[in-house]
Amino acid sequence: MSYSTLNDRALDLGLLFLRVSGALFLLLVHGLPKLLDYNAQLTLIEDPFHMGGALTLSMAIFAEVLCPLLILAGVLTRLACVPVLLLLLVALIVVHGDWSVEQAQFGWLLIIIFASVLIAGPGRLALNLRLPGALRYA
Repeated sequence: MSYSTLNDRALDLGLLFLRVSGALFLLLVHGLPKLLDYNAQLTLIEDPFHMGGALTLSMAIFAEVLCPLLILAGVLTRLACVPVLLLLLVALIVVHGDWSVEQAQFGWLLIIIFASVLIAGPGRLALNLRLPGALRYA
């Protein structure tokens, strides 16, 4: 086995680990609690753009449940990273703009993870390889 083949495998495993760990973390720590306890979360969620709590929470659930599931599977991965990144940026800049870098470090680390996946793509260990045409690269 050549160095190039080993390097390609390591790269694919690294991208798999990055997208799976980031997606699972976001899904389990943020998404599922919102989905499973919708009514309680409705009273707690910030509504920075005054769209209404239900719409704001629904958008957060979309970005923290559906998008991580797509990223986890490697389907429309780059496209699924966009709502996640927008949600994180709104949370850190608009909602919690007064937080120090130390207080917001986990949010910024999630931004780093999902921006890296957006740039690099899902790697070859993803289901997107079965999609036709341009969808393969979304």
